[in-house]
Amino acid sequence: MDIKEIRKLSDADLKKKIRETKDELFTKRMQQANGTLEKPKELYNLRKNVARMKTVLRERELEEESK
Repeated sequence: MDIKEIRKLSDADLKKKIRETKDELFTKRMQQANGTLEKPKELYNLRKNVARMKTVLRERELEEESK
């Protein structure tokens, strides 16, 4: 997911998307533990997407505080 796409989402949508991505990350970690994960790079990408979404949420919180 691109940062431009993330910034277009509302706060509620972002929180929902973070939860979904974390669930997917958990599933991928279980696959890795079982040895059935085909693309290990997916773990890296999912973690980075969660971080991006949390960063955008935090930026919005700070923006609200400064107003």
